[in-house]
Amino acid sequence: MTTFKIDHIHLRSLDPEAAAKVWAAAFGATVKDRVMAGTRLRLVLDLCGQTLFIEQVAPETPSPPAPPFLGLEHIGLTVPDLDAAIAHLDATGVKLVSGPATPRPGVRIAFFGMPDGVQVELIERT
Repeated sequence: MTTFKIDHIHLRSLDPEAAAKVWAAAFGATVKDRVMAGTRLRLVLDLCGQTLFIEQVAPETPSPPAPPFLGLEHIGLTVPDLDAAIAHLDATGVKLVSGPATPRPGVRIAFFGMPDGVQVELIERT
């Protein structure tokens, strides 16, 4: 069988530089590179050991619908202390969309709104 591993997560943004600043402040993402993808700027970030592309789109590009919808809905990140993470994100101006909630014993979650309609789920597993 063929072996697979994640190469990158690809986001689109009207303002990739501004979006990257939010990802950096909220989650400690670091910009590894700035490249041109044709005529569009693409920032390459390290997000928790994963490569995250944030690529510029034209101003007329439609916004994503509000969840729930078909397709990729959110990025999930694990945290050791959900309450501390919520406080940190609140201090950086990242909006809490829902939660915290306990969908089952030993699991607490909260969802946050990021630039360009992306959502991040934080998960605390005990």
